[in-house]
Amino acid sequence: MKCIFCDIASGKEDAEILYDNVGIISFLDIRPVNYGHALVVPKQHFENFTSLPESELKKLIHTTQFLSEKIVSSLNADGFNIIVNNGAAAGQTIFHFHFHIIPRFKNDFNFKPKFKAYENNNMKEFAEKIREAVKQ
Repeated sequence: MKCIFCDIASGKEDAEILYDNVGIISFLDIRPVNYGHALVVPKQHFENFTSLPESELKKLIHTTQFLSEKIVSSLNADGFNIIVNNGAAAGQTIFHFHFHIIPRFKNDFNFKPKFKAYENNNMKEFAEKIREAVKQ
């Protein structure tokens, strides 16, 4: 299966590379939410967050933390979002795990979800389902 992120990591496709080491590559997103929107990608192919081995996740988290600070300071951003989309329903379009680092500026865009309220004691029902899965 062809994967654009694997091709970027191997040098077969061009990208604006921000960081490159043995196991991780970071580059600018070609469809940025804000200018400077970067992706942090393991070079090895993993489909999503739950398929990542713990050792890879630790390296990715450290790199994402490092690059977040560099993006914010270099662009004089007021903050940043770190986003991970897992599955099509969550907005994942490239099925190779990656973190998004999106620099944020005061009054740049409205990023507010529609919050739900639990009703009829169904909060407890959802909690029980999750606790049961955790026990397995």
